Amino acid sequence: MSKKYRYVPKMASSIREMVESTVSAHGDDISHMFKAGRSDEVTSVTFREFYDIIENLGAALNDMGYGRSHIACVGENSFDWICAYISVIQGAGVFIPVDKDLPTDDKIHVLTESDAEVLFFSDKYESWVRDNIKHLKNIKCFIGFSVEEDDKKIKSYKKLLEKGASLDRSEYDSMHSDEHDLKLMVYTSGTTGIAKGVMLSEHNLVSVIVNALYVTQIFGKSLSILPYHHTYEGVLDVVGCIFEANTLCINNSLKRIVKDLQEYQPTQIFIVPAIAEFMYSSILKNIKQQGKEKSFNGAVLLARSMRKIGIDLRPVLFKTLRNVFGGKLVKIICGGAPIRPEIGKFFDDIGINLIGGYGITECSPLVSVNDEKSLTYDTVGYALPCTQIRIDQPNEEGIGEILVKGDTVMLGYYKQPEKTAEVLTEDGWFYTGDYGYVNKQERLVITGRKKNIIVLSNGKNIYPEEIEGYIQSIPFVEEVLVKGLKNDKGDETSLEAEVYLNEPHDDSEVMAAIQKKLSILPSYKNVSKLTVRSEPFPKTSTNKIKRQYS
Repeated sequence: MSKKYRYVPKMASSIREMVESTVSAHGDDISHMFKAGRSDEVTSVTFREFYDIIENLGAALNDMGYGRSHIACVGENSFDWICAYISVIQGAGVFIPVDKDLPTDDKIHVLTESDAEVLFFSDKYESWVRDNIKHLKNIKCFIGFSVEEDDKKIKSYKKLLEKGASLDRSEYDSMHSDEHDLKLMVYTSGTTGIAKGVMLSEHNLVSVIVNALYVTQIFGKSLSILPYHHTYEGVLDVVGCIFEANTLCINNSLKRIVKDLQEYQPTQIFIVPAIAEFMYSSILKNIKQQGKEKSFNGAVLLARSMRKIGIDLRPVLFKTLRNVFGGKLVKIICGGAPIRPEIGKFFDDIGINLIGGYGITECSPLVSVNDEKSLTYDTVGYALPCTQIRIDQPNEEGIGEILVKGDTVMLGYYKQPEKTAEVLTEDGWFYTGDYGYVNKQERLVITGRKKNIIVLSNGKNIYPEEIEGYIQSIPFVEEVLVKGLKNDKGDETSLEAEVYLNEPHDDSEVMAAIQKKLSILPSYKNVSKLTVRSEPFPKTSTNKIKRQYS
């Protein structure tokens, strides 16, 4: 193992082994903390109690004949959601997490295309399920987390657990699928008929968790914020916390993030760059409004100078600021897209590590991640030890499409061999659709999405994400999207920036600020047109701007 991998994690060969080893060693420790329904009272569950629930559920599903079925779930983040998920993937079934924010037609498409036979759902989606049962003819069993009594169409989750408690678990415990068979099916975003079911095996899931822990660590108490139907949260945080015997605190509403941070006092959180950006800009805005910019900047300079001689004053100097995050937060793991270096440096200045990584659903989802003991903010870190990275057809700057091969690469797209063949070679190389390069320190650098590249009529390739990063650093710019401007022949000849501001400014002021930021770049990367939006951009469920929103 290369010296760049600092840690030696414990090993596991299956999800069941991950669960049972933790229950054996940490059965009385707290596995999950959450607020049920509208209650403000925090419920705590131990690993042993959690294990009993997933075992009872698994035994009940198996007793009904669904032990090896495709089982879907739709709903907001909840403890019940996690129980259904882990019960299925530690057994012989296949789990399909459904994006709750999909339009009705897309939900029906996913539930039909995936061959789901069982659907778990939360209280918020009961009316939706009842209204659409007639369209979900392949689903034989509907299970409501909040349904009190069984009826002709829907079964009660509570009653199912009670039934499972009276059953012999041995048959469920003995059931397992081959580690290279389909275990988790995650549908990528897209419109009806286009969304693809990414097929991940148990080997994929176990490999990504174990190998990530060679590069970075997760520890203590985590607050889960991102939707569980995304592999970043659903695999690395939900399953990773079980494997590492960490407490997972459940946030089920973005409106409660600050309150939950302060109440649960986590040591780590998993987020996407949009949330990091929001936290960063909100804090700076509050500092400015309070007239504390000078004192804050002075404290940063003092902390930096004292760290050079081995004295860390950050917990004292920034205690009030750190208390916004609960006071115990030491690590933020940020994935989904590169983070701006100044955001990473800001969090480092106040004593919180912001760990950037790169992942994609088709790679379970992690490809590379930074190590907190040698952080870089302009890269997405080292590739996991079980993966290889290759840059396809690099240009003169070494930039090309990122290819990945290894234990985390998907089996393919469900029932779509043609789509699979477009991105996955016979010898296992996956074409990510992202462009980047590997630097001299063997760290991966992302430059942009292949599908977003703007090719100017002069032959120059523009990665809009690079320019957006510069513009995003302007304090009053909340959101930005850079697009190519076409002439009457349809050729892209220059660039347009569309922005949403967090405070009013004249267009001329905005354009001047943008041109100043971009002045250090080659002239062909400058913006010639500006559009100021009156409202935020449409977003995906992970708060990414939808580039094709019109």
